[in-house]
Amino acid sequence: MRVLIVDDEKNIRESLKKYLALEDIDSAAAASGEEALALLEEKTFDAAVLDLRLAGMNGQELLEQIQEKGFPVPVIMISAHGQIADAVKALKSGARDYLSKPVDPAELIIKLRSLIDNRRRENVIETETRRRACKDGREEPGMIGGSPVMQNLSTRIDKLAAADVTVLITGESGAGKEVAAREIHRRGPNGSEPFAAVNIGGIHESLMESELFGHEKGSFTGASTRRQGLFELAGRGSIFLDEIGEMPMALQVKLLRVVQERKIRRLGGITDIPVNARIISATNRDVEALVREGKFREDLYYRLNVFRIHLPSLREHREDIPLLADFLLDKLCSRMGRSRRILGSAALEKLLGYDFPGNVRELENILERALIFCEGETIEPCDIDIHAANRSETSQDPPQDGEGTESAGLNSVEPEKPVPLEDIEKNAILAALVRCGGNRTRAADELGITRKTIQNKLKSYGIEQP
Repeated sequence: MRVLIVDDEKNIRESLKKYLALEDIDSAAAASGEEALALLEEKTFDAAVLDLRLAGMNGQELLEQIQEKGFPVPVIMISAHGQIADAVKALKSGARDYLSKPVDPAELIIKLRSLIDNRRRENVIETETRRRACKDGREEPGMIGGSPVMQNLSTRIDKLAAADVTVLITGESGAGKEVAAREIHRRGPNGSEPFAAVNIGGIHESLMESELFGHEKGSFTGASTRRQGLFELAGRGSIFLDEIGEMPMALQVKLLRVVQERKIRRLGGITDIPVNARIISATNRDVEALVREGKFREDLYYRLNVFRIHLPSLREHREDIPLLADFLLDKLCSRMGRSRRILGSAALEKLLGYDFPGNVRELENILERALIFCEGETIEPCDIDIHAANRSETSQDPPQDGEGTESAGLNSVEPEKPVPLEDIEKNAILAALVRCGGNRTRAADELGITRKTIQNKLKSYGIEQP
């Protein structure tokens, strides 16, 4: 793992580098945006940590340059107090996460590892798409559920899959829109052909046209070779455009031409190329409202909405939760290299009583956390931490009937596994040193111990004295 640190304060750069080294993470540091871009030209990084307030080119501008130049590096932004609005803007521009100053180094490590793991999974998916090896090679056995709602959905998918028409899938986030799209593709006449998926909201606007339609060599800086876009790679299969409501207006015009004429033109190209892929799009937004607001072309909307499927939220078919949980546990245990775990009846009752605003994706996350905490073969209620992602600092009661899950009872933390005292002590000292820019006297004052104590502790940890 290699991380790029960009901060114009020398103490912060050096302290973060030392802390990352303790975690066996290689890093390089840059004092400016220009220096960072030069490093990105020379080396490959798994992640970058950027300070928003840089001298000269600021963090937001550097992020935009990284996106524009196509450097495949996920970014975490660091923002000081009062810069939250700027951090949110950075997230919308493509940053994956942000931290507030003073930086908690332990939290940074957690975010970096999670970010890099997610990026590796994305790279696997992208590689498989590029190799045309995404011919329905998914783990999911189609749509899971025996409830009337899901049986009706399966019947509708059967009918439209055979018709080979353009499909628009709507539904809440996490409801399984990509699973439905893959099932439409699998049951269709060209189910053995490639399935190419792309998240429109996850691609910077400057790279989106190349991703969809491809580009010719020399069409822009960095285009050293010709590259096929997803429409070409999909062949006679299907292309899935997730979060279609996020597509910029300029690109909507080009997509409309593709839908109407069934031809694409690579970026920088002069020749039209016929395409045959079925177009399946999806959104969790109100597309009709976007049309009324002038944010989505009405003619494109009607072209994409030839056949529409709305996915039910998980709370609309709670009776499928046991079946879904059983399947997800099998998948998670296999992925995590664990023996089969059983969901206890009391734990299942806890799940059945929850509304799942994040739908099936949230159920999977809850079960993944449960497997981490579970000590036996049976998952118990104490292992089910429903509100782990939505802690509240003000309330300690679980949400009551009629209360929203976003603000009520989110501080009801389940008992955590004990952490060795030595680890707590070590992390506290190292974190204080990072916050204090490596100054041991200040760190000692902050912790209420002597400087000599810190020196002795560092020696016992095997950390070389400066």
